[in-house]
Amino acid sequence: MMKKIEEKAEVLIRKYNMIGEDDVVVAGVSGGADSVCLLFVLCRLSEKYHFSVKACHVNHGLRGADADEDERFVEELCREWNVPCRVFHENVELIARKRKQSTEEAGRTARRKAFETMCREDGGTKIAAAHHCNDNAETMLLNIARGTGLAGLCGIRPVCGRWIRPLLGVSREEIVSALTEAGIPWREDLSNAEDIYTRNRIRHNIIPLLCSQVNPETVEHLSRLSRQAAEVWDYVMQGVETAWSRCVTVCGESASALEIRKDEFEKETPAIRNQLIHRCICEAAGMNRDVEAVHVSAVTDLFGRQTGRKLCLPYGVTAYRVYGGVRLKKEADSEPFRGAGTGRSSETTGATETVLKIPGEVSVPGRTWRISCRVYERKEADNGETRLPQKSYTKCFDYDIIKHTVSVRNRRPGDYLVIGKNGNRQKLKSYFVNEKVPSGERGNLLLIADGSHIMWIPGMRMSARYQITGDTKRILEIKITEDEKNGRESQSSDPGGRSGSENQRTGGENQ
Repeated sequence: MMKKIEEKAEVLIRKYNMIGEDDVVVAGVSGGADSVCLLFVLCRLSEKYHFSVKACHVNHGLRGADADEDERFVEELCREWNVPCRVFHENVELIARKRKQSTEEAGRTARRKAFETMCREDGGTKIAAAHHCNDNAETMLLNIARGTGLAGLCGIRPVCGRWIRPLLGVSREEIVSALTEAGIPWREDLSNAEDIYTRNRIRHNIIPLLCSQVNPETVEHLSRLSRQAAEVWDYVMQGVETAWSRCVTVCGESASALEIRKDEFEKETPAIRNQLIHRCICEAAGMNRDVEAVHVSAVTDLFGRQTGRKLCLPYGVTAYRVYGGVRLKKEADSEPFRGAGTGRSSETTGATETVLKIPGEVSVPGRTWRISCRVYERKEADNGETRLPQKSYTKCFDYDIIKHTVSVRNRRPGDYLVIGKNGNRQKLKSYFVNEKVPSGERGNLLLIADGSHIMWIPGMRMSARYQITGDTKRILEIKITEDEKNGRESQSSDPGGRSGSENQRTGGENQ
């Protein structure tokens, strides 16, 4: 049985050119079945392909004596197999508190840091993780459930930079059977049996149900789909590269300011357009996380708006409708961005922000709110085809005077609204004081905002600036409802990176 796993790993290594002669492979070894199998296979293949293997073990300091036993087990196993081993001790719980992360995310960060340290200090050239095809299936289902594009269907990549995954063609069942047959011991992490983590619930409940009630080959079929999606994704990325050269002009020495030419852009297919805009936002921002479908859609819509219109995007990037198309520019004095549409906190204000989808519907992370938006012509209201509701949690606004991306967020310095028909501005802080809103409650109130202009304080009042008048041509209706469900879309352009490829388990076997 172990021979079969070796053969599958060898096929993958050769197909993707994972390991070359004289490579130094740093293998993450937690002591669990997956990582022990990985280490065994690498040791067996190292003589044939003339590479060396080193083991990296991270003690997360989360499981007390059990974690110490895992450490001793890995050290003893490596001595027995004559593999150099380096152990890292990290206080993951403390790291998570300091960085305001979950212990799962802090654990992944600690492991990556340890692997990179070994590459830097111990001559490592490749990092081997023990992800197998069940992990890949779990990742795909998790991405689909959270809301993903084509990138999320690619699942876990066999190779991503220096990271390699030789066991990606092997199932968890094959690994356990092979180790048992060969008499090779491993350690069981009891936290893997708990359903407190989303990935564990998929592993213990969803996949077994699909295999028993729908198709026993579910895992293999999902793996095949991920390979096909990856091939399509690579093809799309080639198209994006070509479209970039035709459609995009970088303004200045860096890509923090660039322009997308409308005439060339509109010749591309929708798939290429979406990914090109995604890349442009990321290039301008200098970041590729938290740029989501709603941002891509907002920039796409900007091509159809009047010259001079603009919208705010993550990381201080502003998109302007210019004569020749759309220009993206990162403002030099912009504040750090932490997840518009994701609910992550801003480092400077503690605020959260979710860009509204117009038209469409979004959930507000951390709340039970769902916010739906629709746009219709004024004549529909005049003809009686559409009523103009002005209830506490449904409001109508003059759509054509909105200047920026409309978002729901907490208050920020500089926020204001217009009081009365004379157009006088009032600072949001002054409004709260006048309305006797307790200071302890002000930071928790969610606001509908157009840049720094507060369009609406749900449950209280809306800015007079956006009221429907005789000159209004298009109306934006925003409706807030309560819903326990919450989700988000992602347009991650890194199908083999952090978001999709790393195991959620803090002490995970795929270390």
